[in-house]
Amino acid sequence: MRRPPRSSTAAPASTAAPAPAPTTPTFVPSARSQVPPFTVMSILGRVAALRAAGHDVVSLCAGEPGGGAPPAVAGHYRRWYGLDVRPEQVAITTGSSGAFMLGFLAAFSPGERVLLSRPGYPAYRNILTALGVEVVDVDVDAGTRYQPTVAHLEAALAEGPVAGLVLASPANPTGTMVSADELAELARWCEERGVRLVSDEIYHGIVHTDGQGPGACAWRTSRTALVVSSFSKYWGMPGWRLGWMLMPEDLAGAIDGLAGSVALCPPAAAQRAAVEAFGEDAYAFCEEQAGGFTATRGVVLAALPRLGWADAAPADGAFYLWARLAPGMLAEFGSAVGYCAALLEEAGVALTPGDDFDAVHGPEFVRLSFAAGPEAVHEALERIAAWHAARGLA
Repeated sequence: MRRPPRSSTAAPASTAAPAPAPTTPTFVPSARSQVPPFTVMSILGRVAALRAAGHDVVSLCAGEPGGGAPPAVAGHYRRWYGLDVRPEQVAITTGSSGAFMLGFLAAFSPGERVLLSRPGYPAYRNILTALGVEVVDVDVDAGTRYQPTVAHLEAALAEGPVAGLVLASPANPTGTMVSADELAELARWCEERGVRLVSDEIYHGIVHTDGQGPGACAWRTSRTALVVSSFSKYWGMPGWRLGWMLMPEDLAGAIDGLAGSVALCPPAAAQRAAVEAFGEDAYAFCEEQAGGFTATRGVVLAALPRLGWADAAPADGAFYLWARLAPGMLAEFGSAVGYCAALLEEAGVALTPGDDFDAVHGPEFVRLSFAAGPEAVHEALERIAAWHAARGLA
């Protein structure tokens, strides 16, 4: 009986020797993803192709989902990134969560090692662990702006084979980003060593620093990467449960087969709404909203000296601030959980303790979301500062 994989931590970058790259790395779908696709889905695909070619086809084989979302997504990549993406390379999913589930199932087999930055979004770890994949923590901190480097990856590879890397830019909970050059370096490293890069680009468009554009897309460097995004953040459509992924050629068939059994397709109504989200008016509205997040970020950063928190991430994008509680606050409440509980009950302000994002250092950190807008954030910051003063924590 196979022992369940255990989480492990990458060795410090300074102690690891560079690992030689395979001469010809090969990317293949996981063994468990080899399920036969529903025949009806293949027929529907042929129906769509015939209709696109001008043929009059009457389809009685299945209830058909609304169309148009994959071509719209492809057009979005031309607009934002100047990338040529074919509609058949786009999988529309039930939110980014559906994309991660399908992508992880297709790309990784039980027992394989996948690298995750810590702190990081907990759903990556939870899904991978549930699928029997070994999660390897890459312990990042303020010294690398809470993002992994090639040195981190080399250290992990020196400890054993690596099947994948999950990278988020902008990241949750830190909001930090890798630059286009840094992403290209990481993507090349992965492709040259047969490591599947999963690039979470869900917060693209919500960027607060000049020169980053909407964010860098991994497909600009490597089309062996899985790219995941969603309508939930930039477009503000979380309840529509609609996301997508750009599929590498070697995984497209496996993902299609899995999708036919796991969720079949996202709701047709959501897909029709998503097409409208790529209109000029929608882009203009979302750009204005993103500018509001940037303004609110400025309010939060200006208040940091009054709050007494330390090691704050620079919050390049998204709408989060990640910061360490002062020693006196930890002494008073024991951990971020205790601090956040007292803050909620006594000052009426809800923050997220860092435990879910980092099991090692997270109990000392809090995550503040400034998605609620400048007025709500300003009021909350005033309450926190007053509560600190009343408690003698200022």
